[in-house]
Amino acid sequence: QVQLVESGGGLVQAGGSLRLSCAASGRTSNIYYMGWFRQAPGKGREFVAAISRSGSTYYADPVKGRFTISRDNAKNTVYLQMNSLKPEDTAIYYCAASKNALLPRKAYDTWGQGTQVTVSS
Repeated sequence: QVQLVESGGGLVQAGGSLRLSCAASGRTSNIYYMGWFRQAPGKGREFVAAISRSGSTYYADPVKGRFTISRDNAKNTVYLQMNSLKPEDTAIYYCAASKNALLPRKAYDTWGQGTQVTVSS
């Protein structure tokens, strides 16, 4: 099966940048979409961005123009470059893998442990 390990979270001031990494191992050939989700305290987990096996990228409206998802196929690693961070971006960010569908969230069968991103004003 697939295992996901996330890293790169931390504390940053508003307007700053962070790059999150998600390393996938196991049966990665079964993955079609790799996605990033986030969950703020007391709120539900929401879609942030995803990248398909073909290289297509998808973004939630709140992060368009600020976040960039990319991949390194040789390393089976997906990245989320987050620029112009805002306090409302504060959340636990999760990496997830889907075999077939971009959405809904239920389509993602494997999840990482999450990494905390805190943006101060």
